[in-house]
Amino acid sequence: MMTLLMSQAPRSCAAARKRSRAKNNAKLRAKAKERTMEMIEVTANSVDAAISKGLSQLNAAPADVMVEVLEEPNTGLFGFGAREARVRLVLIGQRKAPPSEVYPEDVDNAYEERDQASEEPRDVQPTAGVITVVADVELDEDATAGLEVLEALLSRMGIDGQIHISRSEEVDGEPPHWMLNITGERINRLIGRRGETLASLQHIVRLICSRRLERRANIIVDAEGYKTGRSNRLRGLAKRMAKQAVQQGRTITLEPMQPSERRIIHLTLRDRDDVSTQSIGEGRARKVTIVPN
Repeated sequence: MMTLLMSQAPRSCAAARKRSRAKNNAKLRAKAKERTMEMIEVTANSVDAAISKGLSQLNAAPADVMVEVLEEPNTGLFGFGAREARVRLVLIGQRKAPPSEVYPEDVDNAYEERDQASEEPRDVQPTAGVITVVADVELDEDATAGLEVLEALLSRMGIDGQIHISRSEEVDGEPPHWMLNITGERINRLIGRRGETLASLQHIVRLICSRRLERRANIIVDAEGYKTGRSNRLRGLAKRMAKQAVQQGRTITLEPMQPSERRIIHLTLRDRDDVSTQSIGEGRARKVTIVPN
């Protein structure tokens, strides 16, 4: 009887250690999973600098994050009211766990899994097809860099479609830029809520191109003509609200907008003598007011 009890004791201890190890491994996996969805907010003197700083902190590539611009930089007046750019980066790529976090049973099964992998056929994912359609215009280094970067990102995201590239006309005193418009099935998922996903994609493309060119890339990324249509609607809205502000003699406050959309409102009305515009609020709640003069 004593012999039986002594033989069972080591088994009981081994089972307890195994349960404890499994519990710890589960915690480590949960921790690693949380890390792959890490989100940070970063400030810097410019949007590009803030994005670069965030990428460095996350130890991630531009294609592994979604970027949201919370605030554009403002130099203020005579140094007063100045603020830095603020961006939010969400890590969407998968990062490998460091060697210190390799799970014990993964080590135990490593050779077995390797042998199985060598015998089983690999499930190869099809490469996304991206076709470029170029308008009758000669491409410069901005356009070439933009196409290469956008094609690579779309392929990595598994998105099929066409990239239509054209040169815009000068609007509201703005210099012409290269428009890279993505079309195809299910491209609407690139737009996101109020264009936020599309804005993040554009920031990533611009960031990579600007690093390659060592200057700001004159590129706009669109999807199914969303930005073009949105810009036209915003210009019409600005003119209607300006007319209403003058007729009613009161300030009109527009809905919160992204920095690029607020800029369209300001540029549309900047040459008018009867109204002036001003941005108010902070972060995502920042909006434009139209004030009668």
